[in-house]
Amino acid sequence: MSPKESTLLKRGSGVLLHISSLPSPYGIGDFGPQAFQFVDFLHEAGQSYWQVLPLNPTDGVYGHSPYSSHSAFAGNTLFISPQEMVKEGWLADADLDSPPFSGDAVHYERVLLYKKALYEKAYLNFQKTNFAVSHNSQKDAIQSHNTFQSQSL
Repeated sequence: MSPKESTLLKRGSGVLLHISSLPSPYGIGDFGPQAFQFVDFLHEAGQSYWQVLPLNPTDGVYGHSPYSSHSAFAGNTLFISPQEMVKEGWLADADLDSPPFSGDAVHYERVLLYKKALYEKAYLNFQKTNFAVSHNSQKDAIQSHNTFQSQSL
């Protein structure tokens, strides 16, 4: 029996919990620190599986049901973690101060507005950082090439 077959036949237990149900100060659960903590908790509890509902974008017309999405392939941008964007340097800690959510329920329209503003700021910061890195890399490459040329003359 192959390892894949033995894994498929092995009994296991797990939990069904949608990403949106994870605790988060940002209005909806996301792939931030709480998701990693939950995975660690499942492992420590001897669980084998974490089953999630579809992760595609939702629409208010359909009550934000993950089963009524306009795309079967796109991911829901609301699950992008603001804390991870801080780690990447695209947002500052101050950008995340005082999110306007209570944590007892997901208010999709408010979350959409809040996170859209964060994503726009992160994108602008990413562009600046990415351009600077790209520009410096090109500059270094040109200087390296010119050094090589002057040494070979």
